[in-house]
Amino acid sequence: MPKPIKAPKAAAEHTLFALFEEEAAAAIAALKPAQAKFLTLKGFTGKAGSLIVLPEEGGCRAWFGLGARKAYTPMTFRALPSQLPKGLWALQYDAELDARAIHVAWGLGAYSFTHYKSASTVNSSLGEVRLDDSALDEATKTAVAREVKAHNLARDLVNTPTNDMGPADIETEARRIAGAHGAAINIIIGDDLLKENYPAVHAVGRAAGPQNQPRFIEISWSPKGVPGPLPVVALVGKGVAFDTGGLNIKGGAGMGLMKKDMGGSAHALALADWVMASQLPVALHVLIPAVENSISGDAFRPGDIIASRAGLSIEIGNTDAEGRLILADALTRASELEPALTIDFATLTGAARVALGPEVIPFYTDDEDVARQLEVASIAQNDPLWRMPLWKGYTDALESDIADIRNDPAGWAQAGSVTAALFLQRFAPKSGAWVHFDIYAWNPRGRAGSPVGAEAQALRAVYQLLTSY
Repeated sequence: MPKPIKAPKAAAEHTLFALFEEEAAAAIAALKPAQAKFLTLKGFTGKAGSLIVLPEEGGCRAWFGLGARKAYTPMTFRALPSQLPKGLWALQYDAELDARAIHVAWGLGAYSFTHYKSASTVNSSLGEVRLDDSALDEATKTAVAREVKAHNLARDLVNTPTNDMGPADIETEARRIAGAHGAAINIIIGDDLLKENYPAVHAVGRAAGPQNQPRFIEISWSPKGVPGPLPVVALVGKGVAFDTGGLNIKGGAGMGLMKKDMGGSAHALALADWVMASQLPVALHVLIPAVENSISGDAFRPGDIIASRAGLSIEIGNTDAEGRLILADALTRASELEPALTIDFATLTGAARVALGPEVIPFYTDDEDVARQLEVASIAQNDPLWRMPLWKGYTDALESDIADIRNDPAGWAQAGSVTAALFLQRFAPKSGAWVHFDIYAWNPRGRAGSPVGAEAQALRAVYQLLTSY
């Protein structure tokens, strides 16, 4: 028999029943005969994601399938806001389920990106499908709102095309977030990158036009009134606003999604906004190299040897392996802060997608404690991550005959995501733990609650990790 369900505290226009497969038959049998027959004829069995809506006088009733209890994930609730009639819905569900996680999933499923659509083509009802939250206390409501806001901010930034989200626009967003929380911000632009010793960032971004000059963005923040010393946390985000591939130019299909190549910076900024709004007791530094990998007479070339902030020379074998170059300077800057934890987000390799697909995010670290914490957080937060190896046997693939390291690994190593992580590890801080996330930041298939377009990945698990520092 079903366990007791929570009843709504406030009156709502509609009622939604969420049922597991094991309990659906008993729940249907307890309904009025007409309702039971309706669900039976519709074939409702509680299959995950299945939805039946029955209009009634004064409102609607709906039944939603959660699937098998042992396979349940609250992210199933993402599918509802885009499918239900508008209005306030009271949810009745198993008392053992996590209400906070359900409301987060609902908020993520209510997302839509309509900035460039005319009013006549926007589905205005999506924002009018609301879930009764009267059973949540105010602290939980606030926490849910912050979590949803962070994810949707990352999605907005990634969805925005490069003509409105170039390096200068990334800077504008960073300034807005820093200003909202009283954080300090420092920006280094154009040729000043050479004066301030960010040569790899400059080399990758110098070919872009004047309005898209490369820049290095650094935000610094600590919560007011919290006694120190606080653990230093560095968030690093790859900010390639658009990647043509440089002189190793991509084909048209390869360039089609390159507005999302700044997804790492979007994730770092969104997570920082969440951390600062929540006043986590950390000394936070956000480091974003923002560039456009463009083509002009000043573009860096295959065969060039470029300098790095770490003092290591880098042989350029492929100008389309540019993300790791700008991250090298950013990670070196992070090491100067002597952080307890450094996390970088980057849409770095197609090899990561070959290994794990678009939805499971590989992460790399040589810190066993942090790895275990992330694996636990991945499960607890329904945020799919998978640890990949920093396999030292492939280090030789990064050797160069004429420089300290090369940016494109020798072909024999094959494991492109692993060798990219090994490249970054050469520049990562030696103090504290370092974690690299090779994110995708995109939904390639559309489904209810997860439309084709930008997706925020790994944020929930990383936030849980940060709460332990």
